[in-house]
Amino acid sequence: MPNIKVVNMKGENVGEMNLSDAVFGVEVNGAVLHTAVRAYLMNQRQGTQSALTRTEVSGGGKKPWKQKGTGRARQGSTRAPQWTHGGVVFAPKPRSYRVTLNKKVRQLALKSALSAKVAGNDLVVVDAITAEGYKTKVMLKAVGAKKKALVVLADNDSRVVGSFANIEGVKTAQTNTVNVYDVLNADTLIIAKGAAEKLQEVYA
Repeated sequence: MPNIKVVNMKGENVGEMNLSDAVFGVEVNGAVLHTAVRAYLMNQRQGTQSALTRTEVSGGGKKPWKQKGTGRARQGSTRAPQWTHGGVVFAPKPRSYRVTLNKKVRQLALKSALSAKVAGNDLVVVDAITAEGYKTKVMLKAVGAKKKALVVLADNDSRVVGSFANIEGVKTAQTNTVNVYDVLNADTLIIAKGAAEKLQEVYA
């Protein structure tokens, strides 16, 4: 069972917390992490790209020149793909890139991501995260956060979320919105003690 120290917003050690092996101590599954990250990125795509095929562009109804006798290559339409203003070959059309993962895979991926942060000493547990005077940037320096950080909160505190939103490279999430991509993309994972307890309650 991983044992990690708990700090306050000033970076001072205020205790310890036993993390569940079932959530923060599983064997990191690289294949599942790859699958989850790929699914997340594909689901961010809008799928609205569109271009016109040669049947959809206007004009080109008249044959440019006669079939034989000109010495030039035969052409049937000025809207063929090789012509300027011609249609696009295999033109992209609106489509869905949606990828779904089953529940067990999603949970294993999140556990693997959290466990990877613990193994890499990139997890910081804070007893309570508040935004007194919107000075959260001081807290990040105090706990030793790196350039990119993910702050996981137990509850949706608009004041805290708003204060972190002004800091470049810092994202916030709640226990019910945290995802594998954000966890892996962050150099430092900062999690409120209450949020860690909720994650263990749900996933252990």
